[in-house]
Amino acid sequence: MNKLTRIGTPLMAVALMSGATFFAHAQANQAPTTETRSWNTPPPGTEQAQSAYRDGVDAAQLDITAKRKVDAKSSHLYLHPPVKGAARDEYRSNFTAGYEAAVKHNSGA
Repeated sequence: MNKLTRIGTPLMAVALMSGATFFAHAQANQAPTTETRSWNTPPPGTEQAQSAYRDGVDAAQLDITAKRKVDAKSSHLYLHPPVKGAARDEYRSNFTAGYEAAVKHNSGA
């Protein structure tokens, strides 16, 4: 029995340690199932689109803090975007997306 314990104990320890690394490796290779992007992080796109999204988030937070009307389309940056020409529509849509994300986050939804 003493001989069995001397041989069996190290073998069991090695078996347990090698199994732990196998399971850790399997967990590290799992594909992420949830979105890891924060609510205030702009979606991938052009720098101008990301800037518009951040402007929308900031504008919503300012409107909520100042207890103003919470509406993206009444915001100064929506009415007078800092871009010209065809980029205005893209700016406004990204601004609105950021504004709505901030309102949704602050409402607890």
